[in-house]
Amino acid sequence: MSSLSSLTSAQLNKAASIKEKIAKLEKQLAAIFGTSAAAAPAKPATKRKMSASARAKIAAAQKARWAKAKTVKPAAKPAKPAAKPAKKKISAEGIARIKAAQKARWAKIKAKKKA
Repeated sequence: MSSLSSLTSAQLNKAASIKEKIAKLEKQLAAIFGTSAAAAPAKPATKRKMSASARAKIAAAQKARWAKAKTVKPAAKPAKPAAKPAKKKISAEGIARIKAAQKARWAKIKAKKKA
């Protein structure tokens, strides 16, 4: 925005007339709504402040939680590692069936390529 000293008198006159029109329109709005538009500017958002007693309560509760977490628990019997379930093994017959099925699949594929 340019400074006032660099504006011409015509520009200053135009700015003054626009400002007067704005004031007149604000008065009309106030008459319609029954309040002053300029009298109710938007409030800037303020930070919520916590009271000292509330902060102290929160701090005490947090300290209690930490104290509870840090307490030494009675040593229980050392837990034995859980035994892993035995791996399931495929029998020799099962492996033979799988091999035979796979050979049959490949034979079928090769037969289609030759045909």
